[in-house]
Amino acid sequence: MTIHDDKPSSREWNYHPELPLKDPSIFKRPLDLRFFPIWFARNWLMLSERVMLVILAVAVWELAYPSLENMRSFRFGWIAHIWAVNMGLMIAIAGGLHWYFYMRRSQGKRLKFDARDQAKGNRLWDFSDQVRDNMFWSLGSGVAQLSAFQVLVFWLMANGYAPTITLASNPVWFVLAMMLIPIWSAFHFYWVHRLLHVPFIYKRVHALHHRNVNIGPWSGLSMHPVEHLLYLSSLLIHVIVPSHPIHLVFHAIYEGPGAAMTHTGYEDLLVRDKRRLALGTFYHQLHHRYYECNYGNQEMPWDRWFGTFHDGTEAGTNETRARKKRMYKQG
Repeated sequence: MTIHDDKPSSREWNYHPELPLKDPSIFKRPLDLRFFPIWFARNWLMLSERVMLVILAVAVWELAYPSLENMRSFRFGWIAHIWAVNMGLMIAIAGGLHWYFYMRRSQGKRLKFDARDQAKGNRLWDFSDQVRDNMFWSLGSGVAQLSAFQVLVFWLMANGYAPTITLASNPVWFVLAMMLIPIWSAFHFYWVHRLLHVPFIYKRVHALHHRNVNIGPWSGLSMHPVEHLLYLSSLLIHVIVPSHPIHLVFHAIYEGPGAAMTHTGYEDLLVRDKRRLALGTFYHQLHHRYYECNYGNQEMPWDRWFGTFHDGTEAGTNETRARKKRMYKQG
């Protein structure tokens, strides 16, 4: 799609998509079976974010990870190896996106939701700098806990305590499980996120992530350590459901470095004035600005079903602000 108009879309936003927001979920009501091929093609038959992360997961498992046999006992070598891989991926993906969009400014403000730059000189942030604050939490607790969850699940797989499959033994489930990981992640994320917005927990834990009203790539995994623990517990599904180590690697990249892609602050990557890669969503940008709405993502329709959906309109903003007042009055 060629971009013809780069003017700000409204007083509140530098850019926003057509409003009210449409429902792109395969679970939307009424169920439309004709929509499934469109959803499948958009997510899995094109060079989407998910396809890129699957390719990356296969590559790093084959080329950068120790073998599962080496993980049968806890040893510093392979544990440090996994931490180093995660650290490298985090720096490459979040750092690369930050360099492209915010340092090199390759796209200017085209398709950027919030016109503002990342904050500096504000005591709200550790080091008085939004990017440094986000890097500290992402590369510190974020990478450490992401690696710890992987180490635990890899050890369980290696010792036969977690069910595993191979592509040869179960090709259908191998492919289907890869497609279901983002859906499971969306389900888990919504309910953990609702818990994090309970006023008592929000003030002590989740408020750290919500310093980022104007999000950027480094804000995706910038969280309080308690939030990292809850958010990354999504990976424990592999202890119960049969999977391959590649599924775990993909899941970890999707939850960790992949969060930088959805928090770029831009809707799409433009190449020669055409949208080539979907990145952030206005859906989640609305959550960062108005807080008590859009707790999930567009994969699952929970916000629409439970009355916490903000469709981007002024009416949606008014409803969200009223809900926030009620919540904190009760809390």
